Amino acid sequence: MKFWLVALAILVPAGADAQMDRKTSVTIVGDAFHLNGRPTYEGRAWKGKKVEGLLLNSRMVQATFNDRNPETQKNWAYPDTGRWDPDRNLREFLAAMPEWRQQGLLGITLNLQGGSPQGYSKLQPWHNSAIDENGDLRPDDMARVRAVIDKADDLGMVVILGIFYFGQDERLKDEQAVIRAVDRTVDWLLDAGVTNVLVEVNNECNVKKYDHAILKPDRVHELIDRVMKRERNGRRLLVGTSYGGGTVPGENVVRSSDFLLLHGNGVSNPARISEMVRETRAVPGYRPMPILFNEDDHFDFERPTNNFVAALSEYAGWGYFDFRMDGEGFDEGYQSVPVNWGISSPRKKGFFKLLNEVTGSTP
Repeated sequence: MKFWLVALAILVPAGADAQMDRKTSVTIVGDAFHLNGRPTYEGRAWKGKKVEGLLLNSRMVQATFNDRNPETQKNWAYPDTGRWDPDRNLREFLAAMPEWRQQGLLGITLNLQGGSPQGYSKLQPWHNSAIDENGDLRPDDMARVRAVIDKADDLGMVVILGIFYFGQDERLKDEQAVIRAVDRTVDWLLDAGVTNVLVEVNNECNVKKYDHAILKPDRVHELIDRVMKRERNGRRLLVGTSYGGGTVPGENVVRSSDFLLLHGNGVSNPARISEMVRETRAVPGYRPMPILFNEDDHFDFERPTNNFVAALSEYAGWGYFDFRMDGEGFDEGYQSVPVNWGISSPRKKGFFKLLNEVTGSTP
């Protein structure tokens, strides 16, 4: 671990800065997100669609990628150096964030166990987890997470922080370790006094690869409820969880959550995106609360109808999921490691152009 990350971990221990001023505070009022007491994109509408109160976002889980398996580290080598460097990855991520914010991006999704560095994977031999087998947090990985949260706070951005990812959750030895990891994560956030974080218990709870029953759809609400019950000075964290592409949340999750996360992966017809939002609002237990996609791998940004626009049409936020397809180069794919974090490819440029137009941002 590089010296500056060691320094960060030492200088900013849990609880040491809970009274420090934070610049960005996310809250929910009805079905809208607010930042510092005002709705996001205040007063904004686009082509008759209300934008005010939405959280437009991008999946950026590899910001803190750190493979602990020496056998797979070579797979992520940078083309110019021939080796993987998690600190370079973080530095370049932090340097790219201001431009994304200028283009109108308000939310980024992280995860303590990352996501597939290949975009999609059948097997996950790499070891990318900020959580150890007992459910304790690894200081070096959490220092990277903290650096992103702090930079987002400075820029007026929100971090959707996932805790678990299928394919890595089995690295925790049992259910008690899972529960411990939830408690440790929530306490770490509350002790640090961060106010710009939404908690996503796990990515796509209905994916069958999860090993622990408490992370699956029938019981994941237990962890959502657990997050809600932990407080500091009367303040708690806002929390929910996500489902796989095309899936509508279950009643137990709807009743427990502060916001509802949908995924558009595999949904090639934008009409289905709109339908998913309507179906979600019809689930028993729904009350006015934000709905947002925080992962969707369909683009077509140059077309008048696409998944992004379809989500807006039903007053739901939308999240860009950009991975490198076979044969594509280093410039492509925010999820594929190693990552070029710049707005460097036609696909990235298409997303940010549309985002800028929708939000009325001035880069």
